[in-house]
Amino acid sequence: MAVTMEEFGIDRLTVDQRLELLGLIWDSVTAGGVPTPIPDWHRRELDRRIAAADADPGAARPWAEVRVRLLGGP
Repeated sequence: MAVTMEEFGIDRLTVDQRLELLGLIWDSVTAGGVPTPIPDWHRRELDRRIAAADADPGAARPWAEVRVRLLGGP
């Protein structure tokens, strides 16, 4: 039987607390040197994005420019 968010009390956490918990869980999954399996569809998407970037390198924007656009500051 699956455990629900309510049973764990996750529904009572703030968004920041949930994100922190997510990070802790991810760190626990990737700890110990055991390779994390990557789904085939992730690999295909990465290959597609790499091919798109290689086909049009001028489409990329420097991080500083993207940061200003997203966050409104340097």
